[in-house]
Order: sequence, then C-alpha cells, then structure tokens
Amino acid sequence: MSQQPAAPAPAPTSAVVTVAKPRDWWRDAVIYQVYPRSFADSDGDGMGDLEGVRSRLPYLRDLGVDAVWLSPFYASPQADAGYDVADYRAVDPMFGNLLDADALIRDAHELSLRVIVDLVPNHSSDQHEWFKRALAEGPGSSLRDRYHFRPGKGENGELPPNDWESIFGGPAWTRVTEPDGAPGEWYLHLFAPEQPDFNWNHPAVGDEFRSILRFWLDMGVDGFRIDVAHGLVKAEGLPDLGAHDQLKLLGNDVMPFFDQDGVHEIYRQWRLILDEYSGEQIFVAEAWTPTIERTANYVRPDELHQAFNFQYLSTAWDAAELREVIDRTLESMRPVGAPATWVLSNHDVTRHATRFANPPGLGTQIRTAGDRELGLRRARAATLLMLALPGSAYVYQGEELGLPDVVDLADEVRQDPAYFRGAGQDGFRDGCRVPIPWTRDGSSYGFGDGGSWLPQPAGWGELSVAAQTGDPGSTLELYRSALRVRRALPDLGAGDSVEWLKAPEGVLALRRGEFVCVANTTGESVTTPAYGRVLLASGEVTETDAGEAKLPADTTVWFTTA
Repeated sequence: MSQQPAAPAPAPTSAVVTVAKPRDWWRDAVIYQVYPRSFADSDGDGMGDLEGVRSRLPYLRDLGVDAVWLSPFYASPQADAGYDVADYRAVDPMFGNLLDADALIRDAHELSLRVIVDLVPNHSSDQHEWFKRALAEGPGSSLRDRYHFRPGKGENGELPPNDWESIFGGPAWTRVTEPDGAPGEWYLHLFAPEQPDFNWNHPAVGDEFRSILRFWLDMGVDGFRIDVAHGLVKAEGLPDLGAHDQLKLLGNDVMPFFDQDGVHEIYRQWRLILDEYSGEQIFVAEAWTPTIERTANYVRPDELHQAFNFQYLSTAWDAAELREVIDRTLESMRPVGAPATWVLSNHDVTRHATRFANPPGLGTQIRTAGDRELGLRRARAATLLMLALPGSAYVYQGEELGLPDVVDLADEVRQDPAYFRGAGQDGFRDGCRVPIPWTRDGSSYGFGDGGSWLPQPAGWGELSVAAQTGDPGSTLELYRSALRVRRALPDLGAGDSVEWLKAPEGVLALRRGEFVCVANTTGESVTTPAYGRVLLASGEVTETDAGEAKLPADTTVWFTTA
C-alpha cells in the first residue's frame, strides 16, 4: 500500500509546548538561532530589531523549540554585523534599548522559551572605550596592555610583528598612527582591523568579562553562546606560524592563536559564576578545533555545557561519512558527560538546502545555487536524521522554511566585511543572512514595512510562513511535526548512544528504544524493513504487504515499534 508522509497535526497549542523541561534541559534541547537584523523589523527601517523578535516569539513557541539564541545586538559600529562590540552592556539603537531586551526576555519566559545571548570575548570594536583611550594615550599607555600592541619588525618598524594572517584576509596586524602623527605600534586583529583582539593575560580583561556575565545573568538570560571560544589565548611570545595560506590549516592543526590550552582556565572561572545562579543557565562554545576530541575539552564537567559540532555541519550527505562523524561525536562526548550537538546551518555558512544542492567537497561557503529540488529533498531528509540523534540540535532561522542561500546578490549590496578583503574567507555569508519571509506579499514579505537591508529574491513569498502554514507537504509543517514528535517520545533527544541496524549501502538505520530512523542518502529508491508504524517521513514512503518499506532517493523516515 502507499503511505504518504505522515500528515502534520495542527501547530501545537501553548498548553502542549509550555510544559516545563526537566532539569538539564539543555541536554536534549532544540535551540533556534535568531539573526536579529534579518528576523523581523518592527519600525520599518529595513533592519530587524528586538521588538520584531519579541513580536514573533509565539511563532517560535508554536514551532516547538526550547530556546532562542540571539546573535549580537550590542552597541556596535557594525563593521562585522555586531561582532565588533563597543559596549557590552548596551543595546545598539538599531535594535532597540535595554528595556526592549528586558521585555523580550520576560515574554520569552512567559512562553516557556529560554534566551541565550551571544558573547564576543576574543575582540572588541575599535570604538570600545578601552581601545580609543589606548590610541589617544600613545605608547606606554596601560590600556594598550589590554590588547596586543607590539612594535613592528624591520629597520623602522614597518613590518608586522609576526606572520599571522587575518581570518578575513591580509595581515592580522594594523599599524597605528600615534598622537604626534608618526607611524607607531601595531595591534593584533584576527578578524577585521575594526576588531582588535583582547589580551587575556591582562587581569582587567578577565575582571571585565566576569562583570559582563553577571550583568546579563541578572537581566535574566539563560545562557551565552561564546563567539570564537577557541581564540582567547595566544601562544606565549606570539611566534611566527611559518606558513602562508593559513586559512587552509584551520581545523586541521592547533594554531598559535587558536585552541590554546589556556582557554580552559578562563571557562572554569566562568563556570563558577554561572553555577551561582539557580536557573540552569548554560554556556555554548563556538570552538573550531582540529578534532572532535579536542572539542570535547571545552565541555568537561567544570567548563562549558555544549560546543557546536562543526565536523557534523561540514559532513557531506553520505551515509558512511555521516555514520563516522556521528560515532566519533558520541564517543568523544561520552567520557566528559556532555551532550552531543548537531547543526546543519548558521549565520556563517551556506544554508544546507543549497550546500546539498551542489556536489560535495565545495566547502561551507558556496557560490552556486545548484539543483534546488535536490537540495531541498536532501535538506528535509538531513533534518529528520539530525533530530533523531541523541543530544541537542540547533536550527538556524529560515531553515524550517527550506530557504536556499541567495547566491546572486549584486556586489554593491553585499555587506560581509570578508567580501571586501581579498584572500580571506570567501565573504559570501550575506547569502544566508537575507531577511526571512513571513507573508506572501508586501514590501519585504512581512519582514517589515520598509523593505529589507539585503534584497530578498522574487518569489520569496511562496516560501513564507503564511504560504507554508497548513500545507501538510511543506517544510515548515515537517519541522513542526518533527519537533512535536521529538518532544513527545522519551527515546528521542536524551541519551548518548544509538544502535545501528543492518541496512543497504548508502542507508543509515538506527534504533533508539522503540524509535527507528532510516535515512536513504542515495540517489535511488531502496527497500528496507518496515520497522513499525510510520511516524513521519521527509518524502513519500511506500509500505508493502511483505513488511517492507520503499524509500525514495534522499528520504528519511521515522518509525515507532510501540
């Protein structure tokens, strides 16, 4: 007989989704990343804001997520979309003010949503008061010790202090002009020149960030996502790396400026602060490391709670590769008692509906649209596989709509700073940051009344929340159903292991109690045992009288044996 994808029930009511999570809520939480400037615009200036996010919290509640992670909204010149912070205790006027932040946190809690905010401790803005004073006071200023100021090499100090390269391209050093007008010292910036790196060997830096943590914890936030968590400590003496094209080494070697062992003492101190509070607040590390095993160091019992699984995000849609990274992740996290995390998209990489539309091996920033139908089919299947795994899952805004990356933005509208600095990151992150569509029409498809800061494609309205709501075949309703099932079944989310079942080549089959997930990563239909009643499928699944199930290409199905 023919089995259509299990039809989603109506969106969950608040009575369902406001059930309190048990202690250690973060071990199996689904956390939704909001990129505030691209989520919802309340005042019609074309830029998303905190009041816009607040107005859409019921949508997130009904989607079925447990927490909201907000990318930076601090006071900033916006040289790198808010990751250049001028004041860590203030909201940038483009997003609102502290009262708006307070109202958002309160409303989220009333809807049983937790709020995680971004923290940027590796670097500040060059407009931070410390850095401005360091420049104004000249050589010998005590404020310069809070950053990495160094004399240059060469006869007249005209060469950078070492050979480190910026992640955004070019040298990782910029020479300053001293107050008397003379060329002077150099300062380190692993990212844009507007983002000078802090010197975490200076006690004032640690004191300041412990104070910042308390400020936001007292505001009621439920945790922090730590930007560049692997970068705070630099190797003693800032030694030359002795290599060019250093970006190619990232993720393969321990660098003198990344993943140094000294970062762990910082996080042990931070954990002591967090543990003083009673609301089960958490730390989440953005830690790019050479191996999953090194990532596990960040989530030891006295350090952070979670770390993003970039190895999983970077894995191709291939059964063997996926099984390997799943096994390694679970094995690495088990000894430290931390939950695995799973993520497919975020604000720095091409959306997975577009990555999977292209051939493997192109990296995480892709310039071509690829096969849209293929990409969406794989993305839906990959989502069901991800949500079937033990641990916590992250969803990036708009992926529940099946949004593709916008790969054809005109050069003159791009704003990613890496785009304008040759030899750095590809600089195509704007494509995943285009404001999301809420309605079928309007000046910005419901994003706001005044257009959008990045242009939205024609036809964006057909992917909108309004267009997909109530359509049982839509990606939005697939997410809603999957999150509802995940919440309802005790065998999903929690735990630290899976039982692999025998499956045809190119197919993954895993059991977790009375739940079975089967993912066909091949381009052909396959036949597997029907492991019970179909709960949900990313495509049309056909069951036979012989107790078998026929899965189309690039399809994942959930069964229950109950």
